[in-house]
Amino acid sequence: MKTLRLLAALCVLFPVLSSAVSAQSPDAAGWPAHPIKLIVTFPPGSSPDLIARMFNDKLGAALGQPVIVENRPGAGGNLGTALVAHAAPDGYTMGLTIGGPLAVNTVLYKKLPYDPFRDLEPVVLVAASPNVLVVDANLGIGTLQELVARAKAKPGVLNYGSVGNGSASHLTMELLKTRAGIDLVHVPYPGSPQAIAAMVGGQIAAGFVVPATAMPLVKAGRLKALAVTSAERSPILAELPTVAEGGFPGFQSTAWIGIVVPAKTAQPVVGRLASELSRILGSEEVRGRMAAIYFQASGAGPDALARFMREEVERWGEVIRRTGAKVD
Repeated sequence: MKTLRLLAALCVLFPVLSSAVSAQSPDAAGWPAHPIKLIVTFPPGSSPDLIARMFNDKLGAALGQPVIVENRPGAGGNLGTALVAHAAPDGYTMGLTIGGPLAVNTVLYKKLPYDPFRDLEPVVLVAASPNVLVVDANLGIGTLQELVARAKAKPGVLNYGSVGNGSASHLTMELLKTRAGIDLVHVPYPGSPQAIAAMVGGQIAAGFVVPATAMPLVKAGRLKALAVTSAERSPILAELPTVAEGGFPGFQSTAWIGIVVPAKTAQPVVGRLASELSRILGSEEVRGRMAAIYFQASGAGPDALARFMREEVERWGEVIRRTGAKVD
């Protein structure tokens, strides 16, 4: 798909940043003069939180002021994203969130407390990862086909968890439900640690989650991994078949993370943030740390992220309309 080709390119290449204005512009004079807040829209221990803490100290060192992570989870990332959207555009508030709050929720929700295309300024695409389909190990399900068969035998009985309405984990399962003709009940959680804990505890049966939170429990035998959502087998999860291999050709989905600031933030400030973040995300150290939790670092700048956000709305909007996915 066009969107997935773009994402692949963004995660491999570091295009010239669109904000070419010098950081020495008068609009950025004296910035930053005090600590910068980085609002992470998911709880501590979630993948967005782990990734934010991989670079916030490095960004702070580059800017000469601390970058302080503040977790503000809730409403599938909408709560924290709204806080960023309505913050003063003075360069002292950034937001790190996922594709739902930045794009897909404009189609999924009847009304949002912000408009990501009007109230936010894209800064950088941080990273992306395939999702992995996991189930409670106690269910005795070993393959995607077995999960589908169990769900067909007991429609509306099995449930699945997600990291919130509009998240990749939510919409990916809704797409599978439609393709497979099965009925699973959606249970949204504030973040991946809570969804995983519920699965291990037997409260939910299955879910599409990022590998960072799932694979340690898979290796410990507490969860069973069935498939990945990448178009082809992932080099870091080569033992797992793709959902497409499991009988659903063309099936693919990607979890991604971006950084934004309030709209009307001075372009020299946006350019400086994008430039420093692109450099940090391109470093061997940070890329290695992200790879260790199954994410591929990007660093693509404001124009590329803005373009990608709009393509995600177009792509997943079609899925939402076709599947009937909605906010519970």
